[in-house]
Amino acid sequence: MKRWLLAVIAFSLVTSGCSRYKGISEPTEKDNKTEESQQSTEESEQSTEAEAGKLPVEVSAIPGKKPVKVKGIYISSYMAGSEGLQAILDKIQGTEINTVVIDVKNDDGRITFAMADAPTVNEIGATEKYIKDIDSLMAQLKARGLYTIARVVAFRDPYLAEKKPEWALKNKDGSLHRDNKGLAWVNPYRTEVWDYLVEVGTEASKAGFDEVQFDYIRFSTDSSMKQVVFDEKDTRGRSKTDIITEFIQYAYDKLSSRNVFVSADVFGTIIGSKVDAEAVGQIYQEMACHLDYICPMIYPSHYGDGNFGIDHPDMEPYRTIRAALKLSRQDLESARVAGKQQAIVRPWLQDFTATYLEHHITYGAKEIRAQIQAVYDAGYDEWILWSASNRYTWDAFLSREAAKEEAEKLARIRETEVTSSAPSEGSTEVQTEVPMEVSTKVPTEVPTEVQTAGKEEMAEKSLEGSTAAETEQETKKENKKKTRSKPDVVIVTTGGVRD
Repeated sequence: MKRWLLAVIAFSLVTSGCSRYKGISEPTEKDNKTEESQQSTEESEQSTEAEAGKLPVEVSAIPGKKPVKVKGIYISSYMAGSEGLQAILDKIQGTEINTVVIDVKNDDGRITFAMADAPTVNEIGATEKYIKDIDSLMAQLKARGLYTIARVVAFRDPYLAEKKPEWALKNKDGSLHRDNKGLAWVNPYRTEVWDYLVEVGTEASKAGFDEVQFDYIRFSTDSSMKQVVFDEKDTRGRSKTDIITEFIQYAYDKLSSRNVFVSADVFGTIIGSKVDAEAVGQIYQEMACHLDYICPMIYPSHYGDGNFGIDHPDMEPYRTIRAALKLSRQDLESARVAGKQQAIVRPWLQDFTATYLEHHITYGAKEIRAQIQAVYDAGYDEWILWSASNRYTWDAFLSREAAKEEAEKLARIRETEVTSSAPSEGSTEVQTEVPMEVSTKVPTEVPTEVQTAGKEEMAEKSLEGSTAAETEQETKKENKKKTRSKPDVVIVTTGGVRD
């Protein structure tokens, strides 16, 4: 009976997982795939274990390009083109930070450096040269051994919407739709917008970026979206989630052929929540099938009181991050298909103090480290820190030597855990989850002390509020008990206002 049930489960995964949509061709078969001799024994063993259900598949689809276990920070376009960048790079030197995420298409829809071979960019005059000399910048970053990620804000693009109103979201009266910040959005159903984003990503790859990361890869979420009208000739019966996944697949197919990795930022609250997923158009498991990396934004400050059974998530960064990533693993395990690529999970973490919350703590080195530890204890290896102002807690980072020792220790612990959790000989059971406790030092309480004197507190709230669905239900939720399985959340993005 047990074997019969396992067979049914396996069949259902194969038939439902990672479906592809009509109208988008299958990815081009690439030469020199995973059988290439340069792939290490460790990577091969990890892939085999992943297919057996023990580990997430972490094999890049790009031949000849070696993945990097990212430990990164965000750098705004303004900072990237200013004298202040040198101070940041000097701070990075000698630490575990090996990656920078830099705006190439920012929150205003402006392209941050000159792109000679970008016809639409140049037609609408989208360039605002925050970065005067992109070649010099990339040479400097590469000389320091940094992995480079181009952040490309996708569908919230007030500049493109104004210049190409036919590509924008429209209200019933034909006017441009604007969100609660007064910003116009482009229409994710328009393939012209897709080509524009691919155009920008292509130019980023030519400039030397190792990865293109799409942000705001979704629909607007405020309640005014009720006024938006979608033309049937554009939608052709496709839902929001259909079209976002189609775009991901389209962009991936176009950009990965250029030997550049492709990733996307997604709301943390879509994990395990059908309501939130449908509101923004992001289905976690489906998107993970068409990306090299998927980056859930799981800042503790942006989970509502009671989420994961935690009274005030911002005050317990370790527990919040751990719980969010455990849910991530469960979500992806349920959709895994043997032999199919699945994106590596690389979460965004918080390096700012949410002074706008009634219940918050000041985030310093201990709070940053607690989040990072939670990532490792959840079975993941990579992370990126967000600070809209680019003010980072430098004393939170390990030296390169200490980070290497930590990674080696973590690898030994995981190897032991995987071995001990393997099914015994003759058993028909399949281990589907890596044990979550992989650290010998798990912080059970997060200190609430303030940062070192002299460090400025930053209230770096997202540009986004709640989803439309959540806004409508706000009153109903007020009378529910405080601790519940799916409490109020605040949908957020990595976007932030430049100081």
